[in-house]
Amino acid sequence: MPLYTYKAIDSIGKSVLGRVDAANLFDLEQRLSRMGLDLVTGAPTRQTSRIVGGGKITRQDLINFCFHLEQLAGAGVPIVEGLIDLRDSVENPRFKEVVGGLVESIQGGRTLSQALADYPEVFGRVFSSLVRSGEQTGKLPEVLKSLSESIKWEDELAAQTKKMLMYPLFVGSIVLLVTFFLMIYLVPQMTAFIKNMGQDLPLQTVLLIHVSNFCVNYWWLILATPPVVYFGVRFAARTNPSVEFKLDKYKLQIPVVGPVLRKIILSRFTSSFAMMYASGITVLDAIRSAEEILGNRPLEEALRSAGQQIADGKGMTSAFQDAGLFPPLVIRMLKIGENTGGLDTALLNVSYFYNREVKESIGKMQAMIEPLLTVVLGALLGWVMVSVLGPVYDTISKMKF
Repeated sequence: MPLYTYKAIDSIGKSVLGRVDAANLFDLEQRLSRMGLDLVTGAPTRQTSRIVGGGKITRQDLINFCFHLEQLAGAGVPIVEGLIDLRDSVENPRFKEVVGGLVESIQGGRTLSQALADYPEVFGRVFSSLVRSGEQTGKLPEVLKSLSESIKWEDELAAQTKKMLMYPLFVGSIVLLVTFFLMIYLVPQMTAFIKNMGQDLPLQTVLLIHVSNFCVNYWWLILATPPVVYFGVRFAARTNPSVEFKLDKYKLQIPVVGPVLRKIILSRFTSSFAMMYASGITVLDAIRSAEEILGNRPLEEALRSAGQQIADGKGMTSAFQDAGLFPPLVIRMLKIGENTGGLDTALLNVSYFYNREVKESIGKMQAMIEPLLTVVLGALLGWVMVSVLGPVYDTISKMKF
């Protein structure tokens, strides 16, 4: 079916813009009517994007989605009716359109997991796989509850990561702005006075003057370099897989930050892997689905290698150990889980272990960053003061009264 761009009005008279698949204008009007919208204008479009307009679909939207369906499915309400109720209560226009599309697909004879797979940019492969497993095993409410808890945990983890990055970025920006102000405005005013003293300048003063002159003459280059480098590296990583691999590998090797990032990635992996395994998904399928959520090429390659070894008949613990994914303590926990048949419990323990380590590491980093940035700012101001006041003090000390 062609993709139609439409303008419609909801029940309170608010304009809504969006796109939806429809056979013709009449079909479009009927579909929008079932979404609680009145068609104003509509026309086919050549663009293939299925989700437009409105705001960004957040984790909170997905949490509400899972919780809503879990409650209704547990009460025996048909999925399509639950989705219709959810569609009518959703405020986010983009998500309203997605839920409306799910309703249309299920009414057309497809399962919930098949309908979810049409929106990989919203729900993801792991999400769809878990729902499919829940449908096949009759444990859809339990799977939806696990998904809701998992998304809540990911949201908390993202908040912790943002908390870890925001403070040093803010304080670091203040330090750079202070440095820029000193070099562009303050130091040039003092330079003429220092040179008029007619004495030999110490090395730190000469260096300060050169740095200040460079900042004054090439301020545009200093301001342009960070965004150019940032977007240049991003473009190179997107177009060249080897560059992306090296960049991801370097991220894991950054002092202090790298180990924390590795723990965050592996915590996300073990949590999702445990949920998929507990839902009845095989180890190999869970590994393949989990590869896409790592977001780090070296770790993805290591996980892919472990999956290949397991497919060749090797034990999971040995495969993970050879891949170098986990430290010895975690390997021992996995071995116990594999031997006792409680692998999902062992994986959840691993996730808890990493989650606790991440929280502690973030706390330690924040405790370290604050005094470190204070020392850097103090050293910078001290260098400027010594470089400027040193020659003045020498001149005054040589004066005869």
